[in-house]
Amino acid sequence: MSLDGPPRNATSAERPLAPPRESRPGGVRTLVLEPIGGIAGDMLLAALLHLGAPRTALDDGLRALAAASGELDLVAVKVTARPAEVAGIRCLHVEVEAPAESHQHRPFRVIRDLLQSAALPARARILALQAFTLLAEAEGRVHGVAPDDVEFHEVGALDSIADVVGNALLIDALGVDRIVALAPPAGGGTTRSAHGIIPLPAPATLEVLRGRSLRPSGAGERTTPTGAAMIAAWTEHVAALPELAIEGIGYGAGTRRWDDAPNVLRVVLGTSVAQAEGAFVIEANLDDLSPQLAAVALEAALQAGALDVWVAPLTMKKGRPGHLLGALVPESAREAVQAALFRETTTLGVRSHRVERSVLTRELVEVQTAYGPVRIKLGRQGTRLLNAAPEFEDCARAAREHGVAVKEVMAAASAAFRAT
Repeated sequence: MSLDGPPRNATSAERPLAPPRESRPGGVRTLVLEPIGGIAGDMLLAALLHLGAPRTALDDGLRALAAASGELDLVAVKVTARPAEVAGIRCLHVEVEAPAESHQHRPFRVIRDLLQSAALPARARILALQAFTLLAEAEGRVHGVAPDDVEFHEVGALDSIADVVGNALLIDALGVDRIVALAPPAGGGTTRSAHGIIPLPAPATLEVLRGRSLRPSGAGERTTPTGAAMIAAWTEHVAALPELAIEGIGYGAGTRRWDDAPNVLRVVLGTSVAQAEGAFVIEANLDDLSPQLAAVALEAALQAGALDVWVAPLTMKKGRPGHLLGALVPESAREAVQAALFRETTTLGVRSHRVERSVLTRELVEVQTAYGPVRIKLGRQGTRLLNAAPEFEDCARAAREHGVAVKEVMAAASAAFRAT
């Protein structure tokens, strides 16, 4: 396994990265993937190196993988990084070259065994296994076989293995707390594969991205199965660049050139003070719904996956009193919550808009009180504890069992937590 070329060209990425997370209390170290022209394994490698991820982490990790590869001959894989320019943007271009005979069918179980046996950093191993497992499950659905029986073609080639593991190594070395990604471009048309001519996006790409967003774009393969797997396995979806104190920026160049977009993948590293999550607010105005049914609708929305629900008074057209029924919903539950509102209310239509919510990192711990165990909900901003509140249902249950006031149990739980 050899790595050639400069680690990055002289851009803002030459500035030193921020210090380790322990020296930035309260910050969430966030890596953003922005697939402007597309995403593939080599493009992400290039972008992370251009950002300033340590070259030695990639070199040492791939050598460890090669040492465990046996007959796969990963020693012969060569990774070359060179400066490039796309649409006036200075970036890095990476080529991962493997012997021609390496492009053969390779079972998922062989790759899994290799990753489990190689002396890789723990987080890098987990990330690589997550991506390949997701790909195996997707290929299994496409071909109608169990994941363990999947025979990888292009993705099983040595260069693709080096792509996925290399990116896992660089992300591990950056020590990020959170990885988010904007929607990748769909592309279109057809391409030649080991199975013959297939449509784009490739069937495996679409399967991997179930539940995620693709955005319209021009023709061509903009998002490869490997790129899709890394996005789906490693990142959360965001609609736009989140609020960050930016520490570094990197650009990875693709090989093709598009008419409608520069073929670059941009990565941004920064620190945010709170975790931002994409969600939808779904609302309906109601002037003919019984209050009892409004309560039923709220409970149905929660059961369907809403994060929060509410009812507020309104004065509607013709001076009629009414209610605004609303729900805060993650993207994955949007359709289910809409269906619940249509089913349980009299509305003929609902409206929705995307929002971004900033949340603290949450954790539940259990304390022992004179009334039994009670869970405490914690809210942290980085390493700082900002909130600690007893779980109300735990306190209400304990209060019923011991015949005391709920507020007495809550006070006991708070005191027990402070004493820990």
